[in-house]
Amino acid sequence: MADKIVANNKKAFHEYFIEDKYEAGLVLVGTEVKSIRQGKVNLKDSYVSIKNGEAFVYNMHISPYEKGNIYNVDPLRPRKLLLNKRELRKLAGLTTLKGYSLIPLSLYLKNGLVKMELSVAKGKKTYDKRQDFAKKDAERRMQRQDDYR
Repeated sequence: MADKIVANNKKAFHEYFIEDKYEAGLVLVGTEVKSIRQGKVNLKDSYVSIKNGEAFVYNMHISPYEKGNIYNVDPLRPRKLLLNKRELRKLAGLTTLKGYSLIPLSLYLKNGLVKMELSVAKGKKTYDKRQDFAKKDAERRMQRQDDYR
């Protein structure tokens, strides 16, 4: 799948139930690609929105390339995602449902191109997060018990 994973959105797995995953290309400027190759990208608070039949990713921070001088662009600018029409229509329909969002999961290089894995996700409630935490804590305790034996 991916040649090199550049960035992960770990917060997404804590905040959302991941329903379905899609792969999308990005429309980027040359200095942004160079910055991504150096790993200077943050997906933490980013989200995807579909407007006028086009998908855009918002709040994805790509740090300016040090040697880019006048060619650098705004680090938080909206970036267009490349999906086919069938996928766009399906995602637009899913996001109109109550509680569903499009969340970027990871950014990676595939055959020299920058790709994004995005997901259709449903927000978790506070008690869901507590259940996940309790489950992980129980698994850790069992692992410690096995290590002592």
